[in-house]
Amino acid sequence: MSNYFTDNPTLERVLRHPALKEIVRLREGDFAEASRYDFAPRNIEEAIEDYREIMVQMGAICGEGIAPNAREVDLQGPRLEEGRVIYAEGTQQNHRLLTEAGLYGMTLERRFGGLNMPTTLFVMATELVARADGGFVCLWALQNCAETIAAFGSEEQKERYLQHVVAGATCSMDLTEPDAGSDLQSAMLRATWSEERGMWLLNGVKRFITNGDADLKLVLARTENGTTDARGLSLFLVDREQGGVTVRRIEKKLGIKGSATCELVFENAPAELIGMRRMGLIRYVMSLMNAARLGIGAQSVGIAEAALREAEAYAAQRLQFGRPIARLAAVNELLRSIRTRIDASRALLYETARQVDRTQSYGLKLKAEGLEEEERQALKHAQQLADMYTPLLKLMAGEACNRIAYDALQVFGGSGYMQDFPIERLYRDARVVTIYEGTSQMQVVAAMKYVSGGILSAHIGQLIAEAPQDHPHRAAYDRLAPLAVRYEKLIGDTTAEGEVCVEYHARRLVECGAMLLMALLLIAEADDARSTRSMNHFLLMTEALFAEHEHSIRTLRAAEIENLMQEDIEA
Repeated sequence: MSNYFTDNPTLERVLRHPALKEIVRLREGDFAEASRYDFAPRNIEEAIEDYREIMVQMGAICGEGIAPNAREVDLQGPRLEEGRVIYAEGTQQNHRLLTEAGLYGMTLERRFGGLNMPTTLFVMATELVARADGGFVCLWALQNCAETIAAFGSEEQKERYLQHVVAGATCSMDLTEPDAGSDLQSAMLRATWSEERGMWLLNGVKRFITNGDADLKLVLARTENGTTDARGLSLFLVDREQGGVTVRRIEKKLGIKGSATCELVFENAPAELIGMRRMGLIRYVMSLMNAARLGIGAQSVGIAEAALREAEAYAAQRLQFGRPIARLAAVNELLRSIRTRIDASRALLYETARQVDRTQSYGLKLKAEGLEEEERQALKHAQQLADMYTPLLKLMAGEACNRIAYDALQVFGGSGYMQDFPIERLYRDARVVTIYEGTSQMQVVAAMKYVSGGILSAHIGQLIAEAPQDHPHRAAYDRLAPLAVRYEKLIGDTTAEGEVCVEYHARRLVECGAMLLMALLLIAEADDARSTRSMNHFLLMTEALFAEHEHSIRTLRAAEIENLMQEDIEA
């Protein structure tokens, strides 16, 4: 019997992290709900034990139910019938398993039927689902749209719709249009108020919509006549049962083939405004996309973990030159690098989730009873870190996932190129994680303001300064300290060269900072032989990448960059 939670001890470490106790305390308050709901915890320890039991259940469903369906789902995929999506039987079975187990609506309040679990646990569940099937996780993770309804919808909307998500109603984010991809402020799908019908009606086309035929849809639409930018956009909720939305086509994709990526036509589709007009992109969609990027970070780690497991199993049984190839130095090094990259990505994933949880938990307390000044400062700090960590996670975990899938397939040699092994599917599924919900290049742009503003380097310096002198890995902190100083100087020197230099070297500057941050996270949680090996290996990776990027940045200054760019234009 396969359980994707119990077979991965690194996930247990997440449940033991001290910050989880703080998050539970903030989220549950005085545990008063224990008197109203028999499934609500009575104290912190009971809450964490409840989380563990749910993750064990989730791990079993993923290992024994979802994973065995993945190959057939990939081959069969969804189909289009009369403007509606019909999912593969395996996808429908996966959805039934999770619905019947009561695992949808994990983070929603208990009054709506949810489990009131921290985002960190939803992220863990998403990693487990992604390891089982990198395509099905798209359907699972989009339930997070309910968080946007819970945060910004009216009380009537929450009462009406959130219970449906708990019961298994599917969700989608309908943002992208044929002429509005990363530049969402260019979205032109029109929302018009109908006096006759007393409701908003949507007209236009959306494209590349994951799970596009969902039951509940969050749609970005233009409400203000004569506008062409973000200030004219609002967010709407569309209930599929009200009609007006047709799936025109399902895209044929390289990977995640079990997920339906749709082109949609809206024809007088009835819609409900979420929150205030004109705030659709500026406030609500930014929040929605940050949550989606956290989910893609979990998807990246889950697919990478699956690729590692496949490569390790194959290398252990494949004999060459009279011994398993896992004992060949070149293969052994490849597997060790894969494990290290996964550990580093996972460390970044769950620290990001914890910062999001801190932000949400303090926010809930602020609404319920207010915050002391110290707590207000903690909320502000957590929000800043959550906003900084999220693009770093999307960038680094997504790129690592692709590298890991590439290297894991390499372990198989020619066999990996065939469809006989799951690694071929995992390799295709991995490719999208650096593309959708903001490409890697867009994540660099988002992260750069924290680099150029000195926030990332200050955070790195703080983590080093706050490490106890008697820490068992104090030498590792001391090893990174000079790099942190060099990093701060590198940022200052590059900024002094001007905008051309900053833009050209942005990815190098972001990656240097992210690697330092991930190394520090690994040091902090290294508590056994395996995690210590990963820590030491990642330190070497960090030093090597830093040296390479630092050399490029010091060599290619503004004048040289302008010459190179001019040569490219002329060519």
